[in-house]
Amino acid sequence: MTIDIENVYKRLNRIIPSGQLLLNEPMKNHTSFRIGGPADILVLPANEEEIVHTLNVCNAFSVPIFVMGNGSNLLVRDKGIRGIVLKISENYNQIEIYDKLIKAQSGILMSTLSKAAVKNSLKGLEFANGIPGTLGGAVTMNAGAYGGEMKSVVSRVKAVDPMGNFHHLKLEDMEFGYRTSCIQTNNMIVLEVDLELEYGDKQESRSLMADLARRRREKQPLSYPSAGSTFKRPVGYYAGKLIQDCGLKGLRIGEAQISELHAGFIINLGNATAQNVIDLIKKVQEIILDKYGVEMVPEVRIIGEE
Repeated sequence: MTIDIENVYKRLNRIIPSGQLLLNEPMKNHTSFRIGGPADILVLPANEEEIVHTLNVCNAFSVPIFVMGNGSNLLVRDKGIRGIVLKISENYNQIEIYDKLIKAQSGILMSTLSKAAVKNSLKGLEFANGIPGTLGGAVTMNAGAYGGEMKSVVSRVKAVDPMGNFHHLKLEDMEFGYRTSCIQTNNMIVLEVDLELEYGDKQESRSLMADLARRRREKQPLSYPSAGSTFKRPVGYYAGKLIQDCGLKGLRIGEAQISELHAGFIINLGNATAQNVIDLIKKVQEIILDKYGVEMVPEVRIIGEE
Protein backbone atom coordinates (compact mmCIF):
# COMPACT_ATOMS: atom_id res chain seq x y z
CA MET A 1 0.00 0.00 0.00
CA THR A 2 1.37 3.38 -1.07
CA ILE A 3 0.58 6.30 1.23
CA ASP A 4 0.38 9.82 -0.19
CA ILE A 5 2.27 11.34 2.74
CA GLU A 6 2.56 14.81 1.22
CA ASN A 7 -1.19 15.24 0.70
CA VAL A 8 -2.05 13.58 4.01
CA TYR A 9 0.26 16.04 5.75
CA LYS A 10 -1.33 19.01 3.91
CA ARG A 11 -4.83 17.90 4.92
CA LEU A 12 -3.79 17.42 8.56
CA ASN A 13 -2.09 20.82 8.50
CA ARG A 14 -5.38 22.57 7.68
CA ILE A 15 -6.28 22.32 11.36
CA ILE A 16 -3.21 20.99 13.16
CA PRO A 17 -0.14 23.31 13.45
CA SER A 18 3.09 22.19 11.77
CA GLY A 19 4.86 21.95 15.12
CA GLN A 20 2.48 19.14 16.10
CA LEU A 21 3.08 17.15 12.89
CA LEU A 22 6.41 15.29 12.83
CA LEU A 23 7.52 13.62 9.60
CA ASN A 24 9.60 10.44 9.57
CA GLU A 25 9.85 10.65 13.35
CA PRO A 26 11.97 7.99 15.15
CA MET A 27 9.68 6.13 17.54
CA LYS A 28 12.59 5.45 19.88
CA ASN A 29 12.06 9.07 20.97
CA HIS A 30 8.52 8.26 22.07
CA THR A 31 8.71 4.90 23.86
CA SER A 32 10.02 3.98 27.29
CA PHE A 33 12.00 1.16 25.64
CA ARG A 34 13.95 3.79 23.61
CA ILE A 35 13.60 1.47 20.62
CA GLY A 36 11.80 1.86 17.29
CA GLY A 37 12.08 2.92 13.68
CA PRO A 38 10.38 5.97 12.12
CA ALA A 39 6.68 6.76 11.87
CA ASP A 40 5.59 8.34 8.58
CA ILE A 41 3.70 11.07 10.46
CA LEU A 42 3.47 11.53 14.22
CA VAL A 43 0.56 13.73 15.31
CA LEU A 44 0.58 15.46 18.71
CA PRO A 45 -3.02 16.68 19.19
CA ALA A 46 -3.83 19.47 21.62
CA ASN A 47 -7.62 19.20 21.62
CA GLU A 48 -10.58 17.01 20.72
CA GLU A 49 -11.05 18.69 17.34
CA GLU A 50 -7.52 17.77 16.26
CA ILE A 51 -8.05 14.15 17.31
CA VAL A 52 -11.27 13.83 15.31
CA HIS A 53 -9.70 15.67 12.35
CA THR A 54 -6.85 13.14 12.32
CA LEU A 55 -9.35 10.27 12.25
CA ASN A 56 -11.26 11.91 9.41
CA VAL A 57 -8.09 12.40 7.36
CA CYS A 58 -7.12 8.77 7.89
CA ASN A 59 -10.55 7.66 6.71
CA ALA A 60 -10.49 10.00 3.69
CA PHE A 61 -7.09 8.74 2.52
CA SER A 62 -7.44 5.13 3.78
CA VAL A 63 -4.34 5.64 5.88
CA PRO A 64 -3.63 3.25 8.79
CA ILE A 65 -3.55 4.89 12.21
CA PHE A 66 -2.00 3.79 15.49
CA VAL A 67 -3.03 5.52 18.71
CA MET A 68 -0.62 5.71 21.64
CA GLY A 69 -0.14 7.49 24.93
CA ASN A 70 3.20 7.75 26.68
CA GLY A 71 4.66 4.72 24.89
CA SER A 72 5.35 2.85 28.12
CA ASN A 73 4.04 -0.52 26.95
CA LEU A 74 5.22 -0.51 23.32
CA LEU A 75 7.90 -2.20 21.27
CA VAL A 76 8.10 -0.62 17.80
CA ARG A 77 9.81 -2.75 15.18
CA ASP A 78 12.99 -1.47 13.56
CA LYS A 79 11.37 -0.55 10.22
CA GLY A 80 8.96 1.75 12.04
CA ILE A 81 5.27 2.45 11.43
CA ARG A 82 3.59 3.20 8.12
CA GLY A 83 0.80 5.74 8.21
CA ILE A 84 -0.09 7.98 11.13
CA VAL A 85 0.77 7.64 14.80
CA LEU A 86 -1.58 9.68 16.99
CA LYS A 87 0.20 10.38 20.27
CA ILE A 88 -2.26 11.57 22.91
CA SER A 89 0.00 12.71 25.69
CA GLU A 90 1.42 15.93 27.16
CA ASN A 91 -0.46 18.24 24.77
CA TYR A 92 -3.82 16.90 25.95
CA ASN A 93 -3.65 16.67 29.73
CA GLN A 94 -6.05 19.10 31.42
CA ILE A 95 -7.60 18.23 34.78
CA GLU A 96 -10.49 19.60 36.87
CA ILE A 97 -11.46 18.55 40.39
CA TYR A 98 -14.93 18.96 41.92
CA ASP A 99 -15.21 17.63 45.48
CA LYS A 100 -14.60 13.87 45.07
CA LEU A 101 -14.80 13.89 41.27
CA ILE A 102 -11.80 14.28 38.95
CA LYS A 103 -12.40 15.07 35.28
CA ALA A 104 -9.25 14.63 33.22
CA GLN A 105 -8.17 14.48 29.60
CA SER A 106 -6.72 11.17 28.51
CA GLY A 107 -3.17 12.39 27.87
CA ILE A 108 -2.41 13.18 31.51
CA LEU A 109 0.26 10.98 33.10
CA MET A 110 -0.96 8.64 35.84
CA SER A 111 1.77 9.90 38.16
CA THR A 112 0.57 13.49 37.69
CA LEU A 113 -3.04 12.44 38.23
CA SER A 114 -2.35 10.52 41.44
CA LYS A 115 -0.36 13.42 42.90
CA ALA A 116 -3.18 15.84 42.06
CA ALA A 117 -5.64 13.58 43.86
CA VAL A 118 -3.53 13.48 47.01
CA LYS A 119 -3.00 17.25 46.91
CA ASN A 120 -6.79 17.59 47.06
CA SER A 121 -7.10 15.08 49.95
CA LEU A 122 -8.52 12.33 47.76
CA LYS A 123 -7.55 8.68 48.12
CA GLY A 124 -7.88 5.71 45.80
CA LEU A 125 -5.26 6.49 43.15
CA GLU A 126 -2.14 5.87 45.20
CA PHE A 127 -1.51 2.60 43.35
CA ALA A 128 -1.28 4.49 40.05
CA ASN A 129 1.61 6.78 41.00
CA GLY A 130 4.17 4.33 39.63
CA ILE A 131 2.28 3.47 36.44
CA PRO A 132 4.37 5.17 33.72
CA GLY A 133 1.62 5.62 31.15
CA THR A 134 -1.25 8.01 30.49
CA LEU A 135 -4.80 7.93 31.78
CA GLY A 136 -6.10 6.92 28.35
CA GLY A 137 -3.78 3.94 28.17
CA ALA A 138 -4.52 2.96 31.76
CA VAL A 139 -8.27 2.97 31.14
CA THR A 140 -7.94 1.13 27.81
CA MET A 141 -6.09 -1.78 29.41
CA ASN A 142 -7.57 -1.50 32.93
CA ALA A 143 -4.09 -0.97 34.32
CA GLY A 144 -3.40 -2.02 37.88
CA ALA A 145 -0.68 -2.30 40.49
CA TYR A 146 -0.37 -3.32 44.12
CA GLY A 147 -4.00 -4.40 44.46
CA GLY A 148 -5.55 -1.39 42.71
CA GLU A 149 -7.17 -1.27 39.26
CA MET A 150 -8.66 1.46 37.12
CA LYS A 151 -12.09 -0.15 37.21
CA SER A 152 -12.30 0.67 40.92
CA VAL A 153 -12.08 4.45 40.33
CA VAL A 154 -13.51 5.11 36.83
CA SER A 155 -17.14 6.28 36.68
CA ARG A 156 -17.55 7.65 33.13
CA VAL A 157 -15.53 7.71 29.93
CA LYS A 158 -15.90 9.84 26.82
CA ALA A 159 -14.46 8.08 23.79
CA VAL A 160 -14.44 8.31 20.01
CA ASP A 161 -14.56 5.42 17.54
CA PRO A 162 -12.50 5.13 14.34
CA MET A 163 -15.28 6.79 12.31
CA GLY A 164 -15.27 9.88 14.55
CA ASN A 165 -18.46 9.04 16.49
CA PHE A 166 -18.52 9.96 20.18
CA HIS A 167 -19.46 7.50 22.94
CA HIS A 168 -20.35 8.34 26.55
CA LEU A 169 -19.74 5.24 28.61
CA LYS A 170 -20.70 4.46 32.22
CA LEU A 171 -18.74 2.04 34.37
CA GLU A 172 -21.10 -0.83 33.52
CA ASP A 173 -20.52 -0.19 29.81
CA MET A 174 -16.75 -0.46 30.04
CA GLU A 175 -16.49 -4.28 30.20
CA PHE A 176 -13.37 -4.06 32.34
CA GLY A 177 -11.41 -7.29 32.67
CA TYR A 178 -7.83 -8.31 33.32
CA ARG A 179 -5.83 -5.81 31.24
CA THR A 180 -8.75 -5.17 28.90
CA SER A 181 -11.88 -3.08 28.33
CA CYS A 182 -14.45 -2.33 25.63
CA ILE A 183 -12.18 0.53 24.53
CA GLN A 184 -9.59 -2.02 23.50
CA THR A 185 -11.97 -4.56 21.98
CA ASN A 186 -13.88 -1.93 19.98
CA ASN A 187 -10.78 0.00 18.88
CA MET A 188 -11.96 3.27 20.44
CA ILE A 189 -9.91 6.21 21.73
CA VAL A 190 -10.34 7.56 25.26
CA LEU A 191 -10.83 11.35 25.30
CA GLU A 192 -11.90 12.23 28.84
CA VAL A 193 -12.41 10.28 32.07
CA ASP A 194 -14.41 10.91 35.23
CA LEU A 195 -12.92 9.32 38.35
CA GLU A 196 -14.80 9.07 41.64
CA LEU A 197 -12.56 8.91 44.70
CA GLU A 198 -13.00 9.20 48.47
CA TYR A 199 -11.76 11.82 50.89
CA GLY A 200 -8.60 10.75 52.65
CA ASP A 201 -5.64 11.90 54.71
CA LYS A 202 -2.88 13.51 52.65
CA GLN A 203 -0.08 12.26 54.84
CA GLU A 204 -1.37 8.69 54.83
CA SER A 205 -1.66 8.74 51.05
CA ARG A 206 1.83 10.19 50.62
CA SER A 207 3.29 7.61 52.97
CA LEU A 208 1.61 4.82 51.00
CA MET A 209 2.89 6.23 47.71
CA ALA A 210 6.41 6.51 49.12
CA ASP A 211 6.27 2.89 50.30
CA LEU A 212 5.07 1.66 46.90
CA ALA A 213 7.79 3.69 45.17
CA ARG A 214 10.43 2.13 47.45
CA ARG A 215 9.15 -1.36 46.66
CA ARG A 216 9.30 -0.63 42.92
CA ARG A 217 12.87 0.66 43.16
CA GLU A 218 13.95 -2.45 45.05
CA LYS A 219 12.27 -4.94 42.73
CA GLN A 220 12.16 -3.35 39.27
CA PRO A 221 15.03 -2.37 36.94
CA LEU A 222 14.02 1.28 36.75
CA SER A 223 17.51 2.47 35.75
CA TYR A 224 17.23 0.86 32.31
CA PRO A 225 14.76 1.47 29.47
CA SER A 226 12.04 -1.16 29.33
CA ALA A 227 8.34 -1.55 28.60
CA GLY A 228 7.46 -2.78 32.08
CA SER A 229 6.42 -6.40 32.56
CA THR A 230 7.22 -8.24 29.35
CA PHE A 231 4.68 -11.05 29.75
CA LYS A 232 1.15 -11.35 31.03
CA ARG A 233 0.74 -13.42 34.16
CA PRO A 234 -0.02 -17.04 33.14
CA VAL A 235 -2.97 -18.59 35.00
CA GLY A 236 -1.64 -20.23 38.15
CA TYR A 237 1.90 -18.91 37.75
CA TYR A 238 4.07 -15.81 37.98
CA ALA A 239 5.87 -14.91 34.75
CA GLY A 240 9.01 -13.65 36.46
CA LYS A 241 9.33 -16.74 38.64
CA LEU A 242 8.96 -19.11 35.68
CA ILE A 243 11.70 -17.25 33.82
CA GLN A 244 13.94 -17.17 36.89
CA ASP A 245 13.39 -20.87 37.62
CA CYS A 246 14.61 -21.65 34.12
CA GLY A 247 17.87 -19.88 34.93
CA LEU A 248 17.28 -17.18 32.35
CA LYS A 249 18.09 -14.09 34.43
CA GLY A 250 20.76 -12.09 32.64
CA LEU A 251 20.27 -13.84 29.29
CA ARG A 252 21.18 -11.48 26.44
CA ILE A 253 20.56 -11.23 22.74
CA GLY A 254 22.45 -8.23 21.42
CA GLU A 255 21.74 -5.31 23.75
CA ALA A 256 18.46 -6.78 25.03
CA GLN A 257 18.68 -8.57 28.36
CA ILE A 258 16.43 -10.33 30.84
CA SER A 259 16.90 -8.18 33.91
CA GLU A 260 19.08 -9.62 36.64
CA LEU A 261 16.97 -7.72 39.19
CA HIS A 262 13.54 -8.93 38.03
CA ALA A 263 13.22 -11.71 35.44
CA GLY A 264 9.80 -10.43 34.35
CA PHE A 265 11.45 -7.46 32.62
CA ILE A 266 13.44 -7.30 29.40
CA ILE A 267 15.67 -4.22 29.43
CA ASN A 268 17.54 -2.21 26.81
CA LEU A 269 21.20 -2.07 27.80
CA GLY A 270 21.74 0.89 25.51
CA ASN A 271 21.43 0.11 21.81
CA ALA A 272 19.04 -2.83 21.64
CA THR A 273 17.07 -3.29 18.44
CA ALA A 274 13.46 -4.35 18.38
CA GLN A 275 14.59 -7.60 16.76
CA ASN A 276 16.92 -8.26 19.72
CA VAL A 277 13.94 -7.98 22.06
CA ILE A 278 11.61 -10.05 19.85
CA ASP A 279 14.24 -12.82 19.57
CA LEU A 280 14.66 -12.82 23.35
CA ILE A 281 10.88 -13.01 23.87
CA LYS A 282 10.69 -15.99 21.49
CA LYS A 283 13.59 -17.70 23.28
CA VAL A 284 11.83 -17.36 26.65
CA GLN A 285 8.56 -18.63 25.16
CA GLU A 286 10.25 -21.69 23.66
CA ILE A 287 12.14 -22.63 26.83
CA ILE A 288 9.16 -22.24 29.19
CA LEU A 289 6.76 -24.04 26.87
CA ASP A 290 9.23 -26.91 26.61
CA LYS A 291 9.93 -27.12 30.35
CA TYR A 292 6.53 -26.31 31.88
CA GLY A 293 4.04 -26.54 29.03
CA VAL A 294 3.03 -22.93 29.77
CA GLU A 295 2.38 -20.44 26.98
CA MET A 296 3.93 -17.05 27.72
CA VAL A 297 1.89 -14.24 26.16
CA PRO A 298 3.60 -10.86 25.78
CA GLU A 299 2.07 -7.98 27.72
CA VAL A 300 4.16 -5.49 25.76
CA ARG A 301 2.50 -4.48 22.49
CA ILE A 302 4.66 -5.22 19.47
CA ILE A 303 3.80 -3.01 16.51
CA GLY A 304 5.25 -1.74 13.26
CA GLU A 305 6.42 -2.99 9.89
CA GLU A 306 7.96 -6.44 9.78
